[in-house]
Amino acid sequence: MGDNKKNNRNKIRNDIIFVAVLLFAAVVGILYLFVFRESGNTVKVTRGGELYGIYSLSEDITEDIHTVNGGLNRLVIKDGKAFVDSASCPDGICVAHPPVFRNGESIVCLPNKVVVTVISENDGDSPDIIA
Repeated sequence: MGDNKKNNRNKIRNDIIFVAVLLFAAVVGILYLFVFRESGNTVKVTRGGELYGIYSLSEDITEDIHTVNGGLNRLVIKDGKAFVDSASCPDGICVAHPPVFRNGESIVCLPNKVVVTVISENDGDSPDIIA
């Protein structure tokens, strides 16, 4: 009987350690995504899967994107951040999305088939892929 209780305590202790390690890994992953990720310097816009335009985050602009289905998305770049100010889509999820500025962040408007993605344009001095 004594060995049974000891085994149960060891299993519980091991479970607690396992959960603590998982939580630590999750916190480190979240910190990486939100704190250590680089800010991008460029916004790439695609419309219907094709490149619509590339815009610098360092310049404040407002660009009306006429979509393939006759809709309209208004992209605003201000203070180094990009956001969709207005859209003709019925749900408005893209308008409610917070501004993007970190490398890899995106705003997607599925009804209008518009994707706004932050990228880091390199100077051409370094390769995009290292083999």
